[in-house]
Amino acid sequence: MIRERAVILARGLGTRMREATDGTLDPAQAQAAETGAKAMMPIAVPRAGGSGAASRPFLDYSLSALADAGYTDVCLVVAPDHEAIARHYSGPGTPRRLRLAFAVQEAPIGTADAVAAAEPWTGDDPFLVINGDNYYAVPTLASLVGRPGAATALYRADTLLAKSNIPADRIRAFALGVVEDGRLARVVEKPTPAQAAALGGALVSMTCWRMPPEIHAACRRVTRSVRGEYELVDAVNALIAGGVRFDVVVAEDGVLDLSRRADVAAVEHALAGVIVDP
Repeated sequence: MIRERAVILARGLGTRMREATDGTLDPAQAQAAETGAKAMMPIAVPRAGGSGAASRPFLDYSLSALADAGYTDVCLVVAPDHEAIARHYSGPGTPRRLRLAFAVQEAPIGTADAVAAAEPWTGDDPFLVINGDNYYAVPTLASLVGRPGAATALYRADTLLAKSNIPADRIRAFALGVVEDGRLARVVEKPTPAQAAALGGALVSMTCWRMPPEIHAACRRVTRSVRGEYELVDAVNALIAGGVRFDVVVAEDGVLDLSRRADVAAVEHALAGVIVDP
């Protein structure tokens, strides 16, 4: 059996989610928000017959989508104090269709460091990398399954506006992928308005990557960015500069973003009809 691996970056501090400035949450959701545990945010699941609603962690939806897309093995990159998430997924939340593992990122010092933490688990296999606070559509995830080389799914800004819960000002702050002849030429992290205008038709990166095993060495070589973090896009740009080709899939679906308390209601609405079976 071919193993299709995926790494979910779920280590973040959840700083924006902790801010009690917007969004109406129930007590369980408020508790998750106060701890910054975005991936474990309870999302209401309507019961059959309309008899109220149960809830599932947001991460259950992502795991279910990965299983639907053809992935078989998932590694969650988590903080050292991940007892609650480990307890859920070794007990009532044990996946039926996926093999689940954990990799610990000791400190929240960037996405490159987070990916490097999963190296003992990924080994020499290619693997998907996605964010733990995003929900990606099954067709987009499936488009990266089984590819022989590196690849990324990129998004048109108008597609994200039409099919996501992400406002325009947040989209403008996301990394941009510059595409040349069907391949990724470079990624521009946190583009300024002037940079975005100069790049013209560049596509938006939502951290959806088919990574080659060489990414780990690149992650270990990057230096801290101006934000003081080890950035995954710097490792990707280094691989591209060294001759590694990243094919580009232009996604036709949106992405749900669960960064802030105000996102919860829209995410619940969008996922209301989704069958969860990880």
